[in-house]
Amino acid sequence: MAVYADPGWRPLFVTTDGVVLETGGMLSHGAIVSREYGIPAVTGVRHATRQLHSGQWITVDGKNGVVSWTWKESTTDRKN
Repeated sequence: MAVYADPGWRPLFVTTDGVVLETGGMLSHGAIVSREYGIPAVTGVRHATRQLHSGQWITVDGKNGVVSWTWKESTTDRKN
């Protein structure tokens, strides 16, 4: 999860299970690298870095553009 991803972040994609970015679209660097590695990604998620926090369980559904998270026994969904 980040505001954006640039080419210098490419090595980090190898160690992640999903990508959530506040900016970008289907042709952004983060989306393209995610597809190359087969990692689900959702871009253009407004205020993601304010809404998602350490300790939360996050599910990234790149096919449908949905990021779901669980926090203190409650679940919230955001459709991109």
